[in-house]
Amino acid sequence: MPRLAPFLVIAVVSGALVAPWVASPIAREAHVPHSHGLAEKKDAVRHDGEDDDDAPAPVILATLVQTHTGERVLLDDEGPPLERFDALLGDRTTGAHGALDPRLLDLLRQLARGVDDAPGGVSAPARIELVSGYRSAKLNEMLRKKGHHVASHSQHSLGHAVDFRLIPASETAALEPALVRERIRALGWQGGVGIYPTPNDRFVHADVGPNRNWMN
Repeated sequence: MPRLAPFLVIAVVSGALVAPWVASPIAREAHVPHSHGLAEKKDAVRHDGEDDDDAPAPVILATLVQTHTGERVLLDDEGPPLERFDALLGDRTTGAHGALDPRLLDLLRQLARGVDDAPGGVSAPARIELVSGYRSAKLNEMLRKKGHHVASHSQHSLGHAVDFRLIPASETAALEPALVRERIRALGWQGGVGIYPTPNDRFVHADVGPNRNWMN
C-alpha cells in the first residue's frame, strides 16, 4: 500500500489541473468552429430579405413634379423618404427647408392610388404637380403684398400644408379641384382643404390644421 501513494498523488494533481480546463468557458468556446457565427449572420440577412433578388419592386403610384424647378421624384409605398420630400418642397425664395408633416405625403399616396386605370385594370401612375410646400415668413409676406390669397399665419410656414394638382396618367389637364376635395374628404381627412379653381391656379390646398373648407 505505501507504494501506491505516489500514483494517488499524481491522479489527484492531474484531476485538479483538468477540472478548471473542462469548466472554463474559454475552453468550451475553443471547440466551436469560427464559421458558426458567420453562418448565422448570413442566414439572418437572407431572412431579412435585404439580399433577396426575388423581392418585388415597389409599385410606382405617381411622379411628383416640382412646378418651379421641374424636378421629378417617384412616389411609391416606400418612398421618397421624408427628407427628400422636404427638400423637394423647400422655400423657392430663400432655399430654406422645413420639416413637413408626414401625413401630407401619405395623403398624396392615397390620392394617387387608383386615380387612373390603364387597359387591363392596371393602375397607371398619375402625375402630382407640387405648387407649394414649406414657406418661409419672408416668402409668405412677399406673396401677401403681391395680393395672393395667403394667410398671415400660414400653415405652410409651419410645414403643415401642401398645394398640388392631381393629373391622371391618361390626361393632360389636372382634375377639377372640387373633385379632388371630394376625394380627400372621402379618405377621412380631418384637416383644412381649400380649392383654387381659376385657370391660372387650378390647385388644391391640404393642411393638417383645423377642419375647414374654402374656395378662392
